[in-house]
Amino acid sequence: MSVGDDLTRADAAAKISGDAEYSGDRVPENALFAKVVFSNQPHARMLSMDTRAAAAVDGVVAIVTAADVPMNEYGLTMFDQPVLIGVDGNGRSDVPSDVSRWEADKIAVVIAESAAIATDAAALIDVEWEQLPLVPDLESARTNAVLVHPEAGETNNYYSLVIRKGDLDAGWAAADVVVEGTYHLPHQEHAYLQVEAATAWIDEEGRVAVETGGQWAWEDQHQIAHALDIDGEEVRVIYAAIGGAFGGKEDMTLQIVMALAAVKLRDLGIDRPVHCGWSREESIVAHHKRHRGTINARLGATKDGRITAVEADVWLDAGAYNYTSNKVLGNAHLSVGGAYEIPNARIDSHAVYTTTTPGGAFRGFGGPQGAFVAETQMNKLAEMLGMDPVELRRINTLRDGSEGITQAIMPEGVTLPEVIDRCATEANMGGELFEAEPFAPIATLPPAGEVRRGRGFAVGYKNVGFSFGFPERCEAEIHLHGDPDDETPTSADIYHGGAEVGQGSHQAFRQMTAAATGVPIADVRGHFSDTAHPASDSGSVSASRMTFMAGNSILGAAEEAEKAWREGDRPAIGTFRYTPPPTDTLDPVTGEGQPNFCYGYMAQAVEVSVDTGTGHIRVDRVTSTHDVGRAINPSLVRGQIEGAVVQAHGYVLSENLVVTDGRIQNPRLSGYLIPGIGDIPKHVESVILELADPRGPWGARGMAEMPYITYAPAVIAAVHDATGVWFNEFPLTPSRVLAGLLKR
Repeated sequence: MSVGDDLTRADAAAKISGDAEYSGDRVPENALFAKVVFSNQPHARMLSMDTRAAAAVDGVVAIVTAADVPMNEYGLTMFDQPVLIGVDGNGRSDVPSDVSRWEADKIAVVIAESAAIATDAAALIDVEWEQLPLVPDLESARTNAVLVHPEAGETNNYYSLVIRKGDLDAGWAAADVVVEGTYHLPHQEHAYLQVEAATAWIDEEGRVAVETGGQWAWEDQHQIAHALDIDGEEVRVIYAAIGGAFGGKEDMTLQIVMALAAVKLRDLGIDRPVHCGWSREESIVAHHKRHRGTINARLGATKDGRITAVEADVWLDAGAYNYTSNKVLGNAHLSVGGAYEIPNARIDSHAVYTTTTPGGAFRGFGGPQGAFVAETQMNKLAEMLGMDPVELRRINTLRDGSEGITQAIMPEGVTLPEVIDRCATEANMGGELFEAEPFAPIATLPPAGEVRRGRGFAVGYKNVGFSFGFPERCEAEIHLHGDPDDETPTSADIYHGGAEVGQGSHQAFRQMTAAATGVPIADVRGHFSDTAHPASDSGSVSASRMTFMAGNSILGAAEEAEKAWREGDRPAIGTFRYTPPPTDTLDPVTGEGQPNFCYGYMAQAVEVSVDTGTGHIRVDRVTSTHDVGRAINPSLVRGQIEGAVVQAHGYVLSENLVVTDGRIQNPRLSGYLIPGIGDIPKHVESVILELADPRGPWGARGMAEMPYITYAPAVIAAVHDATGVWFNEFPLTPSRVLAGLLKR
């Protein structure tokens, strides 16, 4: 039995030694090099573009422009973005392609004998622009004085969701206390280890092949095919090793433009691959971010702590294009009410276009934004009532049989009561704080003021799988091998499209295949993330869904392969497409519906030290408690918890992306401060519960995003416990904390 075992990842040695090959490493010897040219215009109309000087540079082979794009549009959930900005045609798209709405809109791809030549030539492209008024933030966008996408309607508020539950007037009338707040949420950069890179060529079967790193090879294939106006089977997408994604590689960056480059070379009779790798600065400027936003919230409760009403207005800055803003908004919409039984609610949520960096998928997918508000409101309520914050949550938490915020009964297997109790016990809530080391916030310097300590608590839930009626699915194919006379197979091949973005998914696939087939894991061979393989549509490695979905597809494929084995087939092949229970698109008037088929549940307790003289914060201890249903590989689960805590730590304490008039001002890691080894929490206690999900493979439920969801509100509550100051925005940089302390 390999499920539940702490087995070493098959790719561990190669990644430790440096032998693992990422897409940026895999440059063929005879490759040409591409430079993607950005518009550098947050909002402007292209009047003309002259590429003659660039094309005349010695060593330049070709230049791809909008005229080379058959269908000049793309988008993961909505075709609202041109592949290339240009004046020479829209292809057959309704999206105007002559307007740059973002500084990183692409205008051309220069292909040359070297990266240096391509870069020098790109600088010679001469473009004439008509400047258009900026829409740099939510406030200006909501006036609708300037429309970012006039083709989409008469407002920048292009996507909205509602919830109308119960009798709101009665809910407020029953409330003894009311908590109100306006909360501001920042951008966050993914800062993955491997920046975007891709190689493209025409393969031996005449397909347009792109080797890159992403989160859903099948979707990459189909978006490339759409833009090239060809069948999906004419495109092959292969993933090399991927150095992190966190949602940042769910949308297109280089995939389509590099496919266009390969087609351009083919049409010129040039049979050579073409490679492009972005710098860190190009990566930060040119891929989407976690959404910034504003949420106004109101919470009512009785004097004994029972919630009576919730109201919220959620505004997310989608940036120049939708990307996955409509889906992220959905998760924020659900989570802003919290993981609680809410009898009466009004929630209105909106995604708004601006002429700035797009918002998109990022670990938690709207959950961190909603949970920050919901849990901070709950912690403020506990203070107002003089109530233990843990007990307040015990009173109100969702449980089996509860009706959720969308008036649907929660899917079976709600374990929040158990998670809350276990976290409270492990963190010694109500008892003494963890004994922390002496505080030295700056190297070895002593604190500049009094050091105060505090503890915060937060609870949350997050969907597992796609939501709101999306046609969810996941495919797997298993080949069993052995002698004709063998009663049991001796080896197995698993074909699966799921990506390995650092979390250990391919290791989990092999372990689940071994458990499902009875083949020793050493004899299970994996074939992953290549659309030329069978069973390539895995769905995205996102939404904490891959273990749940892949496990069920593997169980089904193993059952089919075993049937073929019993019938004498050698190899015995089993293919299975797992489809979970359907979900609902929410009613546009009431918000009613079943949005998800499964959830993960979490609670965190955080202890901090605050230097009141400088505003520096140190997180001393994190108790992160999660019901994972079943830990397929416990060490990988712990790694997910610790990694999510560190990433959330940066979000709430140090990562401050500065965007002014649609331009990122700090596109380097020297100015955008992700946590270093000396900044991260000193102690992270990973508490793993295994309370089986009824639909999960071996009972497993997803958990990759869950440790992220509750970290910010737990830190905010701990800082308040230490200082008496509530912060309704972050990151809690020393200057912001000190200003808050001085204001108080």
